[in-house]
Amino acid sequence: MQNPVIRHGLIAGAVMAAMMAATMPLMRRIGFDLGAVIGYTTMVVAFLAVYFGVRAYRDDVAGGRIGYWKAFGVGMAIVGIATVCYVAMWQILYFGGWAADFAEAYTAHVIEEARRGGASEAQLAAKARELAEFQQAYRNPLINIAYTLLEPLPVGLVFALVSAGILSRRGRAGAPAR
Repeated sequence: MQNPVIRHGLIAGAVMAAMMAATMPLMRRIGFDLGAVIGYTTMVVAFLAVYFGVRAYRDDVAGGRIGYWKAFGVGMAIVGIATVCYVAMWQILYFGGWAADFAEAYTAHVIEEARRGGASEAQLAAKARELAEFQQAYRNPLINIAYTLLEPLPVGLVFALVSAGILSRRGRAGAPAR
C-alpha cells in the first residue's frame, strides 16, 4: 500500500474496530462509563496515525512541503477512512446481533444514573419516553450510522487540526505550498 492516506486511515480504523469488537462482549462487566473511557482512549491512540500519515504524505508525496489546508485535508481523509471502518464495525456488531440489545441496556443505564442522581418520578418518566424514542430511531440504519459517526469525528478533527498545524511547511519565500 503506497498511499499514506489509505494506509494510515486503515491502521487507525483497524485499531478502533478491533478494540470495539474486543470490548463489546465485556460491556456488561465493565459498564458504559468505563467502556466510554476505553473507547475514547482507543480513538486517541488510533488517531495518532493522522499525525504520522500527514507527515508521510508531506515527506513522501509532497516533496517535504505542505500547506496548512492541504495537511488538514490529508488528515481529514485519514480520519474519514478510519471513521468508516469504525462505523462499519458497529453496524456489523449492532445489526449482526452481537450488540443488538445496546439501546435497551443504554436506556437502563441512563435511567439508573438519573435515579441515583435524585431525579423525580416525573423526570424519570420523561427521560424514559425520550430514550424510548431514541431506541426506536436507533433501529434505523441511517440514524444509527449518523450517531456512530458522531463518536470518532470530533476526536479525529482535533488530531487533523493539530497535525496540520505542526506539520505544515511552506516552501521558499514566494513559492506556493502544495
